[in-house]
Amino acid sequence: FSISTYNKMWRDAQKDLDIQLQREKEECLQPEKDRVEVFNMLATSYIKYMQILRKLETAHDQLIHQQKRTLIRQVLDGVIGRILEIKREMVDLEHSEFHYFLNILEDLKLLPENIEVPIPRYFIKERLEILQQREKMLDEILVNAGLQTQKPVKVMTFEEAIKVIQVAERARQGRCRVAFMKKIFLQQKRGPTKLQDQMGPDPNDAAICIQKARSTPIYLITLLFTIQVWRGYSQRKKTQKMREQEMIFLGMSSPPRLQARSITEKCAKQINVLQGKVQERHEEIFNKDKLRETEGIYIQETLENQIGQCFIECRHIVGRFPDYPTKETGGSMAILSEKTPEQVAAELAAKEEVELQEKAKQGKKGKEEEKEKTKGKKPQKNVKKVRLPEEEGWKMAPSNFLSIMEEGNRQYKDIWQNRDERWDFLQDHDPELIKDEKREEVEEEIRVQVDELMKEKVENLKLAVDGEKSDKQKKGKKSQKVRVANCESVVNIMMSLVCRTIDSLYRELVEEGLLIKAKTVNLSDYIGEYNYLGTSLRQGGVEPVASLADVRQLIALYGILPLGSQVVHEKGPLVKSLLLAGPTGVGKKMLVHAICTETGANLFNLSASNIARKHPEASDLQMMLHMVLKVAKQLQPSVVWIGETEQIFSKDLPDRPKAASAKRLEKILPMFLKALKAQDRVLLVGTTKQPFSADLKPFCRVYQKIILIPKPNCASRYGKYFMLWKHIILQNGGEITNSLNLSCLTKVSDGFTQGHIVQAVQAVLTELRLLQMSRRPLRASEFIASLAKQDPVYREEEDSFQ
Repeated sequence: FSISTYNKMWRDAQKDLDIQLQREKEECLQPEKDRVEVFNMLATSYIKYMQILRKLETAHDQLIHQQKRTLIRQVLDGVIGRILEIKREMVDLEHSEFHYFLNILEDLKLLPENIEVPIPRYFIKERLEILQQREKMLDEILVNAGLQTQKPVKVMTFEEAIKVIQVAERARQGRCRVAFMKKIFLQQKRGPTKLQDQMGPDPNDAAICIQKARSTPIYLITLLFTIQVWRGYSQRKKTQKMREQEMIFLGMSSPPRLQARSITEKCAKQINVLQGKVQERHEEIFNKDKLRETEGIYIQETLENQIGQCFIECRHIVGRFPDYPTKETGGSMAILSEKTPEQVAAELAAKEEVELQEKAKQGKKGKEEEKEKTKGKKPQKNVKKVRLPEEEGWKMAPSNFLSIMEEGNRQYKDIWQNRDERWDFLQDHDPELIKDEKREEVEEEIRVQVDELMKEKVENLKLAVDGEKSDKQKKGKKSQKVRVANCESVVNIMMSLVCRTIDSLYRELVEEGLLIKAKTVNLSDYIGEYNYLGTSLRQGGVEPVASLADVRQLIALYGILPLGSQVVHEKGPLVKSLLLAGPTGVGKKMLVHAICTETGANLFNLSASNIARKHPEASDLQMMLHMVLKVAKQLQPSVVWIGETEQIFSKDLPDRPKAASAKRLEKILPMFLKALKAQDRVLLVGTTKQPFSADLKPFCRVYQKIILIPKPNCASRYGKYFMLWKHIILQNGGEITNSLNLSCLTKVSDGFTQGHIVQAVQAVLTELRLLQMSRRPLRASEFIASLAKQDPVYREEEDSFQ
């Protein structure tokens, strides 16, 4: 049932993708002058691709068939890249990182939750073993260096496991023995009345008891009173339940907390674990060596016959053997293209004519330039001015991912769309498809060997038949001189780093505290609600303040998605640096750790406070950056975090070693970013709480994307049953009851950040207070007293950030 469900989800996603690709060809490539129409078109495509991404990600995570998952992964990378390209177009169009399209969501009958960016789970699943080994090595280094007080959990040996099992089994047997002896003791105690219990009570004694009870009026009074009490109790329970349901329906109360998971949820969790093991199983497939043994000779003979026949036919038409194509032009693939010998001869003749014409043109240009120099004329003076065409309107930039999605869509239609899988219960791999994929690789390897053999044969035929020598024999000495000239080695400035291994550099960075352990925080833990008034405010000419949900989206688009996929990072819009600016307590460091958690990235801490005393000299600082760059590239993905980054670009710095070392990074960081290429999944992330104290010109030159993180708005504090307060209280071990007025807390906390709320909750929920929770429920007055001791974010500070 689950396989058919996720197959249907994949089928629906491919159908939506096919429609969207057709729409891209028809609409997005045509010029458009109306900016509103352009934005609506881009926003609609963005939402559609986000829905496709969610379906494909779920199907990729749940399906077992490895070949299906490979094809879905290809399309998934294409969809992610296309979303980033559309986001870039919307940013260039509106000159803003935040976009609001609530009216488009209403037209499509969707909720704001539907445009939440899903984080693909294969970012971590495919590298789970590597990440576990790296975490284990990091813990060992920290423990040996004395930087981690809590030692990592040791693996239990076989003998220790047996001892623990024996102790538990003896305790279980002892409990069973005590229960058995207690049962025997009770049976012996009531042994004399055993015969009477089997025979039952005497009917005469029972009749006497009933007559006594009926003769007493107290019996009737007690019975009536009991019935009345029970009716009142049951009615009060029903009324209370109806009142709670009404408050939940009106949105004035939160639903009851789930006490335990059901049996179905537990079974589903076990099935997911088993499913992951099945997905990780090694495929028993036809490898290249086996395929080479079975079909290698046949492939080699076929290629030799095809190449020889093509050369013979070309000689009959042209009159001589053509030159063998080089590796740069494709080798024998250029010969064996689907063309007739006549077409090949015509192409060769056309190429020769083009070369002759180009040589003639170059000769004429050289003569004209010489004449102009001798006469002293300026050739550019009489050139007519060419009028630029009028602006035709906005047009979509060329995409690097449409071809990937079209290829995946074509493979789906050719292989999987009409495939009958009713009898494929095991969802095993298809050996024929694997053989087709491996056959191409084997054919390419054999083609290289065949090209060398056939090249020698063609040269021998030229000597024997035409009496010609190849160009290679004539110009061999010159090519050797060029190779020797090109193979001159370049002196490396950082020879000390070249001689060292990555493990030694990794260990040194960890011991110096420059490579730290990221906290396990998911992006979904960053609580925030969508800004429902953003569309109407922007239409009215007022720029709305971004919400926490918007910030969460940008972190996923600019930080997590590119770092998680190599294809997306290489071909998509390149973002090398990211700045998170906001007041204290809005969760800047939490977002940095969330990027590392969701992608499995290494975290390098280059904050001014961390490198102040470790690298006082400029040469040491440059060497440290080279070490970080080398390790980050080799063990990618990586995040280089600079906390309090405004100190690097600050105008007036105090005379302190911390400030001096931070100031030296201002000139080195641009070189650091220039060394990062598209294939390097390394992201520079800076955090600042005082961006207005920095010199803006070099500051904005280093950071490519700047994200302002505001304090929580009303929607984040009130929405979804007061989600921010409720989430933090539950996270710290508290319980939500009717005695706790969350509405009052959300109103009072206006102007405070998430960090202020966390500090207030942690100050109240001590160990003693958690023990008293069952007898004394939480009340709002406890948190208000703790919150009042902190300073909120005032309007002047908000204006400074804006």
